[in-house]
Amino acid sequence: MVSPKRDESEINEEKIVDQIRSLGIDMIAQANSGHPGIVLGAAPILYSLYAHHLKIDPSNPKFYNRDRFIMSSGHGSALLYATLYMAGYPLDLENLKNFRQLDSITPGHPEYEKTPGVEVTTGPLGQGFATAVGIAMAERNLAARFNKGKKELIEFNTYVLGGDGDLMEGITYEAASLAGTLKLNKLIVLYDSNDICLDGPTSKCFTENVAMRFISQGWNVITVPDGEDVISITKAIEDAKQSTDKPTLIEVKTTIGKYSKLEGTAAVHGGPLEKEDITSIKEKMQIRDIPFTISQITMDDFQMLIRNRCKNISSKFEKQVDTLEEEDKKVLIDFMTGKKSFDIKDIIYNPPEENKESPRVTSGKILSSIVQSNPTIIGGSADVFKPTKTYVEEVGDFTADNYSGKNIFFGVRENLMGAILNGFALCGYHPYGSTFLTFSDYQKPSIRQSALMNLPVTYIYSHDSISVGEDGATHQPVEQLTSLRATPNLEVFRPADANEVIGVYRTIFEKESGPAVITLSRNTLPILETTKINEVQKGGYIVYDTERKPSGILIATGEEVHLAIEVAKRLMTKGMDIRVVSMPCIKRFESQDQEYIDNVLPVEIRKIVIEAASSMSWNSIVFNKKNLITLDEYGCSAPKDDVYKKYGFDVDSLEEKVENLLK
Repeated sequence: MVSPKRDESEINEEKIVDQIRSLGIDMIAQANSGHPGIVLGAAPILYSLYAHHLKIDPSNPKFYNRDRFIMSSGHGSALLYATLYMAGYPLDLENLKNFRQLDSITPGHPEYEKTPGVEVTTGPLGQGFATAVGIAMAERNLAARFNKGKKELIEFNTYVLGGDGDLMEGITYEAASLAGTLKLNKLIVLYDSNDICLDGPTSKCFTENVAMRFISQGWNVITVPDGEDVISITKAIEDAKQSTDKPTLIEVKTTIGKYSKLEGTAAVHGGPLEKEDITSIKEKMQIRDIPFTISQITMDDFQMLIRNRCKNISSKFEKQVDTLEEEDKKVLIDFMTGKKSFDIKDIIYNPPEENKESPRVTSGKILSSIVQSNPTIIGGSADVFKPTKTYVEEVGDFTADNYSGKNIFFGVRENLMGAILNGFALCGYHPYGSTFLTFSDYQKPSIRQSALMNLPVTYIYSHDSISVGEDGATHQPVEQLTSLRATPNLEVFRPADANEVIGVYRTIFEKESGPAVITLSRNTLPILETTKINEVQKGGYIVYDTERKPSGILIATGEEVHLAIEVAKRLMTKGMDIRVVSMPCIKRFESQDQEYIDNVLPVEIRKIVIEAASSMSWNSIVFNKKNLITLDEYGCSAPKDDVYKKYGFDVDSLEEKVENLLK
C-alpha cells in the first residue's frame, strides 16, 4: 500500500530519527553484537545529512558525481545500514536482520564493495577521516581537469562522521593539517562529540581544545550544542557548504546511548543492550516493542525528502557527460570505470650509455613518462621526492593554487599518504606514493586498507636494503619485505635492474586491480643482458644458467641478483654449475602452474636464497634454514661495502658460503 502524498511541512523528523535508532538497536540485539551507543547518540546527525544535504541517488548508488559520505567511526555500521535502508538504498530487512552474520552484506564494520552506499572500508579509527581527505583532493583535481569555462561538470562534497576516537588517532592530525593547507573547502567533518571513549570519560586521556586545534590547522569550526536538534545540525551543514577556502569541522554535542539507562557512559559503547532497556527506549520513542517494526510513513517521508532534492540527478549527470568532447569523455569514463587505458609501449626509456643505472633512477624515468601520458595516474612523496626520484617536472604541483597539478607534496606523513592514495583510487585514479622502505612501517595501516579494498595503489620504496650504508640501522630495512609480502592482496616487487623495473611497471599496469609495492635500490647497478622485461610478470625466472644440469640454484632479488651471478661465475671456474633465479615477486611466482615452477626450480636440485633481508619470506620455497643466506638482525652505520662484508653479503663471503653448502 502506497502512502498518500504528503507535504514536507507535515513530516515529523523526530519520528524518522527514532525509527533509524530502533532499527539499529534491533540489528545489534539480533546479532547479540555491535555498538548501540553511537546508534542512539548520532542518529540525528546521519538523518540530517541524508535527508537535507547529500547529493545521492539511492537507486544508482555509484553515480560518479555523487556526494561521498565516509563513516570513519566504522563501529557505527548499524546506524549507517539502518539509514541506508530507510533512505531507499538496495537493502532489505533480511539484510538488516543478518547484521554481522556469515556472508551477509551488512558486516560488523563497513566494507567497500559489499554494501550499497558504503564508500570506504572503515573501522580502524582515523582511516576513514584520512581517506576522505584523498577523496576531497581527487574532487578538486577532477574539477580542475573537467570544469572548463562555466561548465561545472564535477562538483561533489565529501562528508565524514567521526568521533573522539578518530580524533585521538595521529593520522587525523596529519590529515587535518594537509587538508587545511590545501584549502579543501568541500570536505566537511561531522564530529560526534560525546566525551566518552571505550575505556571511560575522555577526561582521562583527551582534554585538548579540539576546536582550536582545527582552527590552527586552517579549518572552519562550527559547534552545535544540542545533538538532538536536527534544524541546527542542518543549518550547520548548510553553512559549511558555503565555505570558499577552508574545510569545516562541525562539532555536534551528543549523548552516547541516548534514551538508554546507560546513556552518557562507556558501558553503552560496545555491547548489546538488555531486553528491558530496549523496551524502555522504544517506549520513550513511542515505537512498538516488536523487533524490526517499520513505520511506512516515516520511511516514505525520508525517501521523499531525498527524492525531492535529488530528482533525476544521476541521469542529468550522464547527459552532461555525453556533451563532452570525445577526448574528455573518454578520459572521464576511464575515471568512472577505474579502467587502466595505459599501454606500456608508450613508456619512453633511454638507457644510459655506460649501461649502468640505479633502479630508483630508472623508476623515475618510467614514472615521468607514464604520468605525463595518463590522466588517471597521480602521486607524490612523503618529503623525499629527490631521493626516491618520483618528482615529475612536466605536470605541475598539486597545491591550493593549482589543483590541476599531479605532484603531491604529502610532507612527512607516510600513513596519511597511503590513506590519501586510497581516496584517489576510490575515485578511479591509479595513484602512487613514495618513501624509504624502512618507513613503510609508518604506512602499514593504510597499506592494509589498500589491500582490504583491493585498490590499484602503487607504493614506491627506495633505499631497500642494508646497502643504504652510512645512514645506519634506523634506515636499513630488514623485516619490512617480509611484513609486506605477508599482506593478502598485495604484490611486492624487488627488481634487479632497469629491465626488471620496466617489467614491474608493465606488470602493475596490466593488473586489473589490487595494490602493489616496488622496492628499489639506490645504488648504481649494471643493466644485465640476461634480465627479461617480459618474465617479471611470472614473479621468478632463470636469469643465469649453465649448459649442463645445475648442481645448485641460487635464488635472489634486487641488487643481490648481481651478487648471485658473480658468485655463480666464480664457482664455475671451480667446476660447479650454478643456476641463478631472479625472484622479483614471490607471490607471483607461487601463483604460476606447477610445470613452470618445477622447470625453474627442479625439486631434486638444492636451492639457496641470497637476500639481505629477513629469512621469513622464504619458508615456502626453501625448507632448510641453513640454505637461507639472509639477514635476521639489524644493520649498522658504515660505508656500503663495509656493511656488506660485516654481514656476509660481499662476493667473497657469499662464494665461500655457497661453496660450502653445495659440497
